[in-house]
Amino acid sequence: MMKRKLPLAAAFVFAAVFGASAQQKEMKYNLSDDGTKYLKATILAQVWARWNESNPGTTVNGDPKSSTADLGLRRTRVQFYGQLTDQVFFYTQFGLNNFNYLSQNAGNRKLQAFFHDVLGEFKVFRHSDYLKLGGGLTIVSGLSRFSQPSVSSIMTTDVPVFLQATVDQTDEFARKLSLYARGQVGRLDYRVAVSDPFPVQTNGAAVPPLGPAATFSTYGQTKQYQGFFIWNFLDKEPHTTPYMAGTYLGDKKVVNLEAGAIWQKDATHYTKTGTDTAYNDMLLWSVAAFADMPLQNNKYALSAYLGYFDTDYGRNYIRNNGIMNPANGNANPAVFNGAGNAYPMFGTGQSIYAQAGFRLPKDMLGEMGTLMPYVSWRWSDYDALADKVNIYDAGVNWLINKHQSKLSLNYQLRPVFERQLNGDVTRTANASSAWVQYQVFF
Repeated sequence: MMKRKLPLAAAFVFAAVFGASAQQKEMKYNLSDDGTKYLKATILAQVWARWNESNPGTTVNGDPKSSTADLGLRRTRVQFYGQLTDQVFFYTQFGLNNFNYLSQNAGNRKLQAFFHDVLGEFKVFRHSDYLKLGGGLTIVSGLSRFSQPSVSSIMTTDVPVFLQATVDQTDEFARKLSLYARGQVGRLDYRVAVSDPFPVQTNGAAVPPLGPAATFSTYGQTKQYQGFFIWNFLDKEPHTTPYMAGTYLGDKKVVNLEAGAIWQKDATHYTKTGTDTAYNDMLLWSVAAFADMPLQNNKYALSAYLGYFDTDYGRNYIRNNGIMNPANGNANPAVFNGAGNAYPMFGTGQSIYAQAGFRLPKDMLGEMGTLMPYVSWRWSDYDALADKVNIYDAGVNWLINKHQSKLSLNYQLRPVFERQLNGDVTRTANASSAWVQYQVFF
């Protein structure tokens, strides 16, 4: 290794901040002459301007609102990671999520950013990716590629969040304290993990009362076991970090079959009879196919995904969630969804998720890039609901400079559920939302 005249941290900052040029593609400081050992930083901002048709009965600080318009930071991230030796890798990610005018309804608008990931990893075989052993706070997950998504490369402006199955219940925004092994052996890409779930009572929200429907248990603690396996028919997907791309925009030829599972003993509990408490194991599993490839000598590109998901959290488990919710109250007790844009996102049952996008010619708009229209559909049959959950999204990405600078427009249609006198929860209407996202990633 070459001798360095500057302290390592100072040299990296100087190279990343002052050494960048218009042609520089990344903020990277090489620790070896061949670039195999390095430090690297990235930044990400996803800014949303959104209109939302409110769920019936919605209020904002007590004021009834049939619709809302808001600005928000869906995600902001700083990544800092590097290959320190042939076998030692580290990764950190810092940032915040879902920051809009209601982010801290308790009155503290200085919402704290936090570490999403902090991990250390050791490559067992010096010159291959057969086996990497790691540990720390990490998104390594078992359910699907969208349970550990590279959010800078997602096609649909947002990931299918229901696949981050325990998000902010027993994890920290989909991350858990885990020991894991991952690697690539031939065409097989795998990851397995043992995780230490957080107690649900430390997530900052009131713990749901114990009742006839399962909720995450407040008693004791059990480990969570996860595995995810991919068969790469064509190109292998990158394996630097645990994150998985949404779309490669035609830069790779990827056709994959994928399967994953998460299991935890006594993860949820419910009232069985009278005051007796019963416990359920949580078992979540999936099978899926993913294709992302250039067409006609890279003039066009196709990205497509289809997955089936069986999510057994326990007896009649159901949870509403609203992404960066623009409202904080609902005056109509019959509306099951709750406030703003929330809907039944997580539950015990079966789901199908599909998405497809088509990148138009790279030079379609000259120096201003090209367009990539897309659609997605999610269907869920949850035990606690009398009707199915259907979510439809359609939009277009203006890829000004691939994922580094892109402007996206998305329209979403979601269901509204209400409680009936006979106890059923049925779909009674649909509600719309639309947003524009600008992403900068470098």
